[in-house]
Amino acid sequence: MANRTEAKTLLEVLDYGGGPHAALVAPGGPTLTYDNLRAQVARLRGQLHAYGIRKEDRVAIVLPNGLENVLTFLAVTATATAAPLNAAYKLEEFAFYLEDTNAKAVITGPEGGREIAKAAPGGPLLHIIAEIDDQGQVTFTEAVDDAEGVDSNHASDDTNHAGVQPMEEEREGIPLPGPDDVALVLHTSGTTSQPKRVPLTHRNLTTSLRNIVATYQLSESDVSLCIMPLFHVHGLVASTLSTLQSGGTIVVPPRFNPLNFWPVVKEYGVTWFSGVPTMYQALLNRAKSRGPGDPAPGADTLRFIRSCSAALPPSVMHDMEEQVGVPVLEAYGMTEAAHQMASNPLPPGMRLPGSVGPGTGVDVAIMDEAGVLLPTSGKGEVVIRGANVTLGYEANAEANQSSFTNGWFRTGDEGIVDADGYLTLTGRLKELINRSGEKISPREIDEVLLDHPAVAEAVAFGIPHPTHGEEPSAVVVLDGEATPAELVAYCKTRLADFKCPRVIHIVEQIPRGATGKLQRRFVAEAFSGQGATART
Repeated sequence: MANRTEAKTLLEVLDYGGGPHAALVAPGGPTLTYDNLRAQVARLRGQLHAYGIRKEDRVAIVLPNGLENVLTFLAVTATATAAPLNAAYKLEEFAFYLEDTNAKAVITGPEGGREIAKAAPGGPLLHIIAEIDDQGQVTFTEAVDDAEGVDSNHASDDTNHAGVQPMEEEREGIPLPGPDDVALVLHTSGTTSQPKRVPLTHRNLTTSLRNIVATYQLSESDVSLCIMPLFHVHGLVASTLSTLQSGGTIVVPPRFNPLNFWPVVKEYGVTWFSGVPTMYQALLNRAKSRGPGDPAPGADTLRFIRSCSAALPPSVMHDMEEQVGVPVLEAYGMTEAAHQMASNPLPPGMRLPGSVGPGTGVDVAIMDEAGVLLPTSGKGEVVIRGANVTLGYEANAEANQSSFTNGWFRTGDEGIVDADGYLTLTGRLKELINRSGEKISPREIDEVLLDHPAVAEAVAFGIPHPTHGEEPSAVVVLDGEATPAELVAYCKTRLADFKCPRVIHIVEQIPRGATGKLQRRFVAEAFSGQGATART
């Protein structure tokens, strides 16, 4: 096997796994070994090249979670640049992302892909269909419009998209990706404007993979359960690519399902998984239906649980550890850093509830508005530095100027680093509520409301106020009995008066993004114009 410290591209990462060792597993379906994985990626890479896909091209991927998604992603990044997209987008959204990434082709499943391929404003794209058989073998075929009077698709063994034979010298050796080639392009959430395009090189990604493997001491004996979507950096990098870096096994169900989650963990000997707090809240809610004497649901093989992409309430961390009997490690990641920046460590290291831990192979500091680094325990903007961090947004000079200062990337998060190097996030700078000059972190309100025994979920935000500028407000989902007035009174026992929400909405469901992550800005937009459910 290759030296794990040497790989500079994702293609080289595939050399780490032992040939007969399981690499990918579909629950209830096929298992692919590392030998099979490498052979399939080589074959699919050849098919893409035959279609005329080259290193400088962008290829959109619109596939559900599954083995075909992982194989497609690896083949694309070994040939060109991958641009994974959420299959739940509407056609108008596909049009934006396909145009913004300048996609040359789009790879979809057998159903529903034709309209996506036609959505590109510049005209129909090369449409490649990825299909997987019962043995886990993936094949690419080119979809052809029925109006052309030919078959709906055909195999791509020998011709490119234009029907021209590939150049002979390229048939013998397809150009290999380099460390500084862009492997993956994703978009930020676009909290203040249009989404920003983030290019991540092979060097960015392999650096992040090594950091993750070192943080959690991953090895070939580990089995990861991928429950995050593969169009998101969390699912791609943390659950999937880092496991390949370790030579371990990835179990890839089609979606997160709390009903059969623990049986899958047990059946496949899962040793760890990474998700968002809403998933863990769903698992805890399921656990409430068990009798008080029933054993915890976790498999004996579990080593730890990882939480990232949203703030983990200390109460959820405590309850999960109590239910499952393994450490729950909160981490901190973002797209621009190829995912992970900080994490609480495995035992015997200290797990600090409410903190995202120290930097993991990444420099983490706190900076003021003037660009001056602050001393220990100073509150300001979290900044990061490392080989995992993108060199800049594409075609967005304004964003780059505001996001990079003296070699540091400004995350837009507010936080504090303590004397032990542990980072605690106190809010998003752009989400801070400004009430008559008093800055209020909505996360602080979230955590107080979540400590109430009747509250299952809570999101605080600011709403316009004619006198104070902004007032705190909140939306909650209940799993018990409580009135808005009671919740406001509860907040007043835990928070200074100016921090207490004046308006609380009780709802059955809080709006979320595609990955299950709460988007505070969208919640604020949805509820700020509504009448008060409780006002004090």
